[in-house]
Amino acid sequence: MNIFRRLFRIGSAEANSLVDKLEDPIKMTEQGIRDLKADLGKALEALAEVKALAIRSRNDADVSEGKAKDYEKKAILLLKRAEKGEVTMEDADRLASECLVQKESYMANASTERANQEKFEVNVNKLDGNIKRLRSNVKKYEVELKTLRARAKVAKATKNINKQLADIDSTSTVSMLERMKEKVDQEEALAESYADIASENTSIDQEIDNALDSGSAEVKASDSLAALKAKMGMVGGA
Repeated sequence: MNIFRRLFRIGSAEANSLVDKLEDPIKMTEQGIRDLKADLGKALEALAEVKALAIRSRNDADVSEGKAKDYEKKAILLLKRAEKGEVTMEDADRLASECLVQKESYMANASTERANQEKFEVNVNKLDGNIKRLRSNVKKYEVELKTLRARAKVAKATKNINKQLADIDSTSTVSMLERMKEKVDQEEALAESYADIASENTSIDQEIDNALDSGSAEVKASDSLAALKAKMGMVGGA
């Protein structure tokens, strides 16, 4: 049962942490900027692809127009040679007609490619406008994120300072100092108590020693006086 309770607490803590992160405006802004940059990257890829299509359509149109002009020149050249008698008019008309058919085919291709080019260029302009807006938004949000981070740091520091000044923290420095002061006062009182006990013991011992030393001095003085009287031939006193 204990292990299940522990796992439940861990899961709850992780879930709450996840909710906090989701609700963190800084993290949300960072994620938003990352998403915008990803969209910007995709838009740049799309722009490059559409530009490539526009360029290809333009090149194909140029090629088709060039070939159409070549076939028109060939038709003219065939007719001129027929006039000179270099080829028969029948062959000249037949071949010139084929040249004109090819010319019209290439002109149709060129017209289609020009239309595609214009369409792709319109898409390019739209994508380019979207990219400019995305870049502008990314720069704007990055500036706002920088400001938000600075405001968050100031707010956190201000909150901590005000919290300490209000002394609402159960583990604040002031509370610890008060407990330390109380403990020191108790230790000092205990030390003084032991000093008083030691002083009492010393006084009794000193009184005993003084009493013993005083009796010994009187005995010595009496013996010295008796010896001096004996030396002077005085017996039994003065």
